[in-house]
Amino acid sequence: MLIRIVRMHFTEAGVEEFLQIFDQHKEAIRNVDGCTHLQLLKDINNPNTYTTLSYWRDEESLNRYRKSELFGRVWGQVKTLFAERSQAFSLTKFIEL
Repeated sequence: MLIRIVRMHFTEAGVEEFLQIFDQHKEAIRNVDGCTHLQLLKDINNPNTYTTLSYWRDEESLNRYRKSELFGRVWGQVKTLFAERSQAFSLTKFIEL
């Protein structure tokens, strides 16, 4: 399993549009083959910062999504709303208690 974290910092004006885009596409993203979990998190100290947390069956599944028309359309809209560059991390479980 692969865990993908994408932290995004939006302009104040871009937050509402981002939330609409996410709401419109969340089911389609979650139903992409290989995606087993999708969550949107909001930073408690910065109301313009959101993070997506998604679980993928493997790196191939994530890469297929990242090359898809759906990703291109969604990311193309979202990235125009950033106040600063996003940060993305791919992780695997190491120790679980």
